[in-house]
Amino acid sequence: MQSKYKHIFFDLDRTLWDFETSALEAFEIIHDKYKLTEIGVESGKQFHDAYTFHNEKLWNLYRVGEISKEILKGKRFHLTLQEFGVSDKNLAEKIGDEYTTISPKLVNLFPNSIEILEYLFDKYPLHIITNGFSEVQAVKLKSSGMDKYFQEVITSEDAGVKKPDLRIFKYALERAKATSGESLMIGDDYEVDIVGAQNVGLDQVYFNPLKQQNNNGCTFEIENLIELKEIL
Repeated sequence: MQSKYKHIFFDLDRTLWDFETSALEAFEIIHDKYKLTEIGVESGKQFHDAYTFHNEKLWNLYRVGEISKEILKGKRFHLTLQEFGVSDKNLAEKIGDEYTTISPKLVNLFPNSIEILEYLFDKYPLHIITNGFSEVQAVKLKSSGMDKYFQEVITSEDAGVKKPDLRIFKYALERAKATSGESLMIGDDYEVDIVGAQNVGLDQVYFNPLKQQNNNGCTFEIENLIELKEIL
């Protein structure tokens, strides 16, 4: 059966790019380079776990426009260091710069990411819609070799709004010269990717490798990206 879809939109982090694995690797490097054991940080993972708590809270504020990108980037590491009794904004800034420099070059993808992109590439125009910082996402795509698969890479900074705001999806459709009825959104975050796409009339694929519960319904749900072959 021929697919009704003519354009495919992917989220990037935690859908194609294994964000957690790359972050953990980055924090192990940072832990050793900045001798964080001396301030009581036992491992990169311990620092990562503390960072994740503050980063997620700040990202939620950033997503709804309550704080700026600059405040997010600086404050998340300052608050993390404070967890270990250190109030050093200079060190926080250095670690922050180091993290945003090295983490997008530590390539970790979800299983079958490249295989499914190869499969889809000749069949559909492929695009990215991401809330991640433009300069970081560009490095991730280039360092992983995924940049060659995507025609349009739409970031929230380009659009001026962040997922799940329906305006970023409308902006993405305009950039891709696509309509909602002929397009499909694939993402891992139910509220941000799936509900956001639903609100603009896009069919959705919920990438759910951890088998999280959801109650709102979606067009498709998969646990492995290779399952997209059954849909497309």
